[in-house]
Amino acid sequence: MIIKVCGMREAENIREASQLDINLMGFIFYPKSKRYVSMLSSRAGIIPDYSPERLVYAVDQGGKPNFIFPKHIKKVGVFVDDMPQNIITKIYNYDLDYVQLHGNESPVMIDNLRRSVDPDIHPGLKIIKAISVSNVADIMKCKAYEGHVDLFLFDTKCITVGGSGHQFDWSVLQAYQGDTPFLLSGGIGPDDVQQLKSFHHPKWAGIDVNSCFETEPALKNIKQLQEFIEKIRN
Repeated sequence: MIIKVCGMREAENIREASQLDINLMGFIFYPKSKRYVSMLSSRAGIIPDYSPERLVYAVDQGGKPNFIFPKHIKKVGVFVDDMPQNIITKIYNYDLDYVQLHGNESPVMIDNLRRSVDPDIHPGLKIIKAISVSNVADIMKCKAYEGHVDLFLFDTKCITVGGSGHQFDWSVLQAYQGDTPFLLSGGIGPDDVQQLKSFHHPKWAGIDVNSCFETEPALKNIKQLQEFIEKIRN
């Protein structure tokens, strides 16, 4: 079971979440999101910009690294119809392992992005294509992306781009007949353990959680997350 915690931004919250039994951590680079991760200018010409988190945890007073992101947790950058050069910049700055595309990105764009990054910038970069779901017709959109992405992420169709806190009817996923594994997303919260344990699909690879574990946008309740993860793992 892959467990992805998305919408992370605050430095101490990131450090605490990195100690949980999770596989993926998501950072949202969509300016309209309440969980948007902004960048700070390094004011150093060709040197890349930095995130506030990287500045906070770069060094302690003794000049030693204050926080090293665990290698076993893969970093996911979330983008919505962004320019490829912006995505590539974030891949480089954050050393992203995954790119999650939440807009209307075409298979051609995805293939070009992968070729631009792998192997020169980030060997083995993986790509997740998010599909907003409300009915079976939405599931059919996956066919165009088969063979172009590594994972699908099925999220609730809403006015915003993800993070709505609402679930869609998971039974429509039985219509998915593709070969690409998928993550289940959209309004998954602390009370959904039994529902998740009763859900079955041969291509179901894991879950993505976000707003239902927040005390405010981009700030996760670590204790609540830990209890939920332990129940899922057991």
